[in-house]
Amino acid sequence: MRARSMTAPALLDTGLMAPEDAAALFDLPRAASACRIVVAMSGGVDSSVVAALAHASGAEVIGITLQLYDYGAATGRKGACCAGDDIRDARAVADRLGIAHYVFDHESAFREEVVEQFADEYLAGRTPVPCIRCNMGPKFTDLFRMARELGADCLATGHYVRRVMGEAGVELHRAFDAARDQSYFLYGTTEAQLEYLRFPLGGMPKPQVRALAEAAGLRNAAKPDSQDICFVPDGNYAKIVTKVRPEGAAPGNIVHAATGAVLGAHKGIVHFTVGQRKGLEIGGQPEPLYVIGLDAPSKEVRVGPKRMLAVSAARVTETNRIGPLPDEPLTAKVRSLARPVPVVLEGALGDGAAVTIRFADPEFGVAPGQAAVIYAGDRVVGGGWIDSTEKVSA
Repeated sequence: MRARSMTAPALLDTGLMAPEDAAALFDLPRAASACRIVVAMSGGVDSSVVAALAHASGAEVIGITLQLYDYGAATGRKGACCAGDDIRDARAVADRLGIAHYVFDHESAFREEVVEQFADEYLAGRTPVPCIRCNMGPKFTDLFRMARELGADCLATGHYVRRVMGEAGVELHRAFDAARDQSYFLYGTTEAQLEYLRFPLGGMPKPQVRALAEAAGLRNAAKPDSQDICFVPDGNYAKIVTKVRPEGAAPGNIVHAATGAVLGAHKGIVHFTVGQRKGLEIGGQPEPLYVIGLDAPSKEVRVGPKRMLAVSAARVTETNRIGPLPDEPLTAKVRSLARPVPVVLEGALGDGAAVTIRFADPEFGVAPGQAAVIYAGDRVVGGGWIDSTEKVSA
């Protein structure tokens, strides 16, 4: 069955959504009444609406919540994914809808595969993206296994991306609402996973999702969106890194990358990322300085003027490809909030191979450890981890 690339379907004044409209969002293999949908429920409004839509379709629905890191409960701060308050919200939504709901403790796997690797990356002077590691690791891997064990026809999530059936098979596309698009974080999804996944919100703007939550009478309809990494709810990455890896607090020098002059001292390279300008505490310089690079062995933070941030290419490793490479021009994003920029791809993308992406114009703030995600128009072609960069020639 061909998946429909949905724009926002009409709401009914008298309810959540007509069953046939809701069912169409899940591209089910047969009548909804004969299907079972597993929904990954974080406790946020997005995944809760997915559960409500799945229920409205007439299918049997089972909600699953993975307890990954309970930092939010410890701090009493709402909005941290998978914290204690969020699990309670997910359970309340399931009760409201009258669907089964299960919570699985995955803190140990999450700590090992995501939190500790996050700390190690910072210690190595890299800029990690733990949300991608989580999607590629414990979250999707375990959710897929559970959903299949439960005999589900599909696994649905609240991600803002679109699953589209193209001529060569299933494709991953950017969300209808560009401001909510999460395709950057899902480039590592395999074609086999996409066959089983459903993203019902990918064709909707956020205001409609909240309206759907209100129509369904969900208690978290007005719940704020989470803005932080779930295990760093206060935004203080360095505190988490030094808690996991105390050696991250080792001091060192701040050095001018061009002259070698020592401009100051720091309390650990984990406090810095490439492209950073604020918080350097090296006033009195003739021009604004940015973090140009981090040298973990020497514990040096190297700074320089903005022009020294410019790179012409990046080597990308552990690559994944989704579908065939197109003939049309490619673009790439090197940060989740960056705009896609034109690139030329050198090498065979996918199967874990390393490739080089060459930027049509100098790109700034490209840091090892970040992901580079490659697009053809709105379609996600694939991506990988930035291992190193080539500076623009002086």
